[in-house]
Amino acid sequence: MKNSAPIRVFLVEDSLVALTILKRILASSPEVDVVGTAPNGVEALERIPAAQPQVICTDLHMPKMDGLKLTRRIMADYPRPILVISASVNTQEDSRNVFKLLQAGALDVFPKPSIDLISDYEQVKHELINRIKVLAGVTVFTRHTSRTATIEPRTHPASPESKPEPFSPKPINNSQFPIRNSLSLPKVVAIGASTGGPQALYTILKQLPANFPVPILCVQHISEGFLQGLVDWLAAECFLRVTIAQPGEFPKPGTVYFAPERQHLQLDTQGRLTTISTPPVSGHRPSVTVLFQGVATCYPRSAVGILLTGMGRDGADGLQAIAQAGGTTIAQDEQTCVVFGMPKEAIALGAAQHILAIGEIAPMLLNRISSYRLS
Repeated sequence: MKNSAPIRVFLVEDSLVALTILKRILASSPEVDVVGTAPNGVEALERIPAAQPQVICTDLHMPKMDGLKLTRRIMADYPRPILVISASVNTQEDSRNVFKLLQAGALDVFPKPSIDLISDYEQVKHELINRIKVLAGVTVFTRHTSRTATIEPRTHPASPESKPEPFSPKPINNSQFPIRNSLSLPKVVAIGASTGGPQALYTILKQLPANFPVPILCVQHISEGFLQGLVDWLAAECFLRVTIAQPGEFPKPGTVYFAPERQHLQLDTQGRLTTISTPPVSGHRPSVTVLFQGVATCYPRSAVGILLTGMGRDGADGLQAIAQAGGTTIAQDEQTCVVFGMPKEAIALGAAQHILAIGEIAPMLLNRISSYRLS
């Protein structure tokens, strides 16, 4: 059987050291072909049309044109899957800027390889090539430069004295989202996501008011070093409080808790947050399934589980556990997933009671909550 053509990759990187390492890594795989490079966004835009890459990898900070402006131009003129390859950032501003690239149309982030990581070379090589292979199969669409705010940022109240928006969800036809399980008030929402997850989480969380009456627990598969940036970005864009889970804390309404890096997130018998370092599940730690199973045990008939875009099957068994315990389960639909892997596996198990477009998930949550608060 004839082998398929290698994936055509274009690298945009101003550091010669980083560029050399990236080219060496990708040259080691017969499945990848580096078809062009550029030291900044200006030269990248000149070379990309002729190179016709399937995937573009770009840095954040570059002279003449940085990664954010480049991403916006690519998505307007030559839409391609974009992987942000950036050093782990230490400042809050840089952290948010990395995720602004995802907001502008990039699909994923990956830590920039360095000489210091030479001992982890094989692992970095495997993860980077695998990430590129996943993105090569993703279809992206044009985003016009006149609409660079295709995802409009939420604005916070002007001052600390300003009151949050009242909880007043818009009326929704109840028949659109039938409740198929118990009539108990939801006490916790658990969300799991992987590739494409930051954008999907943004879409859901930006629609929820500051006084959303239920805590939200999240597992997002993301490269080490970028979790705090994700949290900072979402906290700046949404009304909800967004933080990394601290063991021993009781989850509070109106707060989004993310599993820490390299730690599974669960709830103890009293309902407090707890983290554990047991082995990875479905290749991941934190694992979505571990979170979902813990939620199903602690709140068997009053949990909502939501499984979003991502590669693999992490979360499928956990979503089934929530459904079997009497909770409500939602899977993102194929049309709005960046990668229809994890939700597809859950749907195949019969674990998803509702299959919804990403824009429909928050309205369902608001409808579900309001049906009790307004009764």
